[in-house]
Amino acid sequence: MILLVRHGRTPTTGKVLPGRAPGLHLSDEGRAEADAVATRIAALRTDGRRAPVAVYASPLDRTMETAQPIAKAVGLRVRREPGLLDCDFGTWAGARLAVLARRREWPQVQRWPSGFRFPGGESFAEMQARVTDTLARLCERHRGETIVAVSHADTIKAAIADAAGTHLDLFQRFVVNTCSVSTLAFGPGGPHVLGVNSTSALSELAIA
Repeated sequence: MILLVRHGRTPTTGKVLPGRAPGLHLSDEGRAEADAVATRIAALRTDGRRAPVAVYASPLDRTMETAQPIAKAVGLRVRREPGLLDCDFGTWAGARLAVLARRREWPQVQRWPSGFRFPGGESFAEMQARVTDTLARLCERHRGETIVAVSHADTIKAAIADAAGTHLDLFQRFVVNTCSVSTLAFGPGGPHVLGVNSTSALSELAIA
């Protein structure tokens, strides 16, 4: 089982397309969110079957800062995983969303993302393939165990869409808030989506 955690809020959340630029840290609110999600995940230790055995994170500052209190709460260390990195937005990285929304390419980003590549960067299809391959590899490494993967909104939504059998062109319909937990389980029959965008207790997680 993989607990996919979006990083906490930053000073630019909802305003800027941050991409992979270093130096973007959690805001005070984001640090509080990270502490809260760490407490929720740590509560799974009361059920040994679901207790996390590893915490992975995208190497960016905001994801590492979210993962650190989670790892501390469950007595583990954070493992850097480049496959969990945010999409490479190329020349769009760092631009304000209000400015990008006026570009002629923006409707395609929203309605036909599977056919779009960021100038100088990654396509959405490449991003989805990267993150799903990463999660499959981590699941194989921790077969039958629970792990935490701290990543970014678009990567998590793309992974959920893949697990749900939803076309990439519809992945923006999933909502993944800061420090929410979305849960996937992988078995012989393929992936199952156990929860999306959870901001409450995780005690309900189960496979019927």
